[in-house]
Amino acid sequence: MPQQKSSQSAVRPKNRAPVLARLRQSKMTRSTHAYVRGSTVKFYEWLGEVQSHTFPEGPTIWICGDCHVGNLGPIGDASGATRIQIRDLDQTVLGNPALDLIRLGVSLATAARGSDLPGIVTARMVEALMAGYLHGIDPDAAVHLPPRPASVRTAMKAATARTWKQLARERLDDTSPTIPLGRHFWPLSREERRELKLLVSEHEVLDLIARLYEMPGEASVSIVDAAYWVKGCSSLGQRRYAVLLAVEQDRGPRYRLIDIKEAGKAAAPSASAGQMPRINAERVVTGARRLSPDLGDRMAWGRMLGSSFFMRELQPQDLKLSVDKLEQKDATVLAAYLGNIVGLAHGSQMPRDVARAWHRELRARHGRSIDAPFWLWSSIVDLLGLHERQYLEHCRAWAG
Repeated sequence: MPQQKSSQSAVRPKNRAPVLARLRQSKMTRSTHAYVRGSTVKFYEWLGEVQSHTFPEGPTIWICGDCHVGNLGPIGDASGATRIQIRDLDQTVLGNPALDLIRLGVSLATAARGSDLPGIVTARMVEALMAGYLHGIDPDAAVHLPPRPASVRTAMKAATARTWKQLARERLDDTSPTIPLGRHFWPLSREERRELKLLVSEHEVLDLIARLYEMPGEASVSIVDAAYWVKGCSSLGQRRYAVLLAVEQDRGPRYRLIDIKEAGKAAAPSASAGQMPRINAERVVTGARRLSPDLGDRMAWGRMLGSSFFMRELQPQDLKLSVDKLEQKDATVLAAYLGNIVGLAHGSQMPRDVARAWHRELRARHGRSIDAPFWLWSSIVDLLGLHERQYLEHCRAWAG
């Protein structure tokens, strides 16, 4: 691994903690939707205050646990094909699928509020979300997605056209085999460099890379460069690294960027903690393989620095949806589409009789004034109020 070069905007390891804390709090002031994305722990604290006893007890399956809009998007599989799936599984647990519906509903409603859409549009979005979800979990329905909204079409067009060089330019600012230190990448300590080298040499990681490249036996892999990765609002609480690997092949080395992230304790409540892997990183990888196979099959986990970490190969097709500004004509289509994606991820884990029973349970709870369960609508409305108040308090506290 090359010696890290100094950079004016890069932060040394001993100075990271306070800088990361300020960055996280600052990012959460940008909008209510940004605050929703970065306050997962608070979300579950507040969820207990909004008549949680009215939630249906769905079948215990792997859920995302942090199912907001930004955590869905195009994902490339090992062969390079692209599909929309859940793309962030840090909070995945065996739990109640109703929680993913509420989290996604709050995220969509917040995006609608931030786009100055009329309140009636939010009601229609919740109806569309439930309709899409019900179609996704229905074992007797034809497997097809609702029409793609404009935001999804844009993301898919960008994802399918992207190449490794574009990924390198976006993530690394350059296509040369180095990670430039600066605003997004910070230098490593000696201990981190040593531990990363040991982690990458583990059988689990080598086996993953061998599968990705269809190589017999374990792949011959070396670290070309590595850095601490400053990325994301909610992820700033966990250590994260970008590692540039060289995979030796007959025609010379192929370079790939690996995202290695510390796995923390899930904030989402588990309905069956005894059946989940006790190691957090193993929990994340297991949940990813059930909910988003295209992503999960590109993941592995291991231990270093006294904690567990999960890793995935970054592909050019991996993008998140950008819905900071929703158009009224696109809002309900987006809600139905994403509800269907989550429904398919949930339904694929359920036996047919269980899926039918869960479908009947949700249909039976539909309200008279809105074509969606009242527990879902009221939870979203109550949580919107809590988030709005706490967002303004957060901005006041961090205004200086």
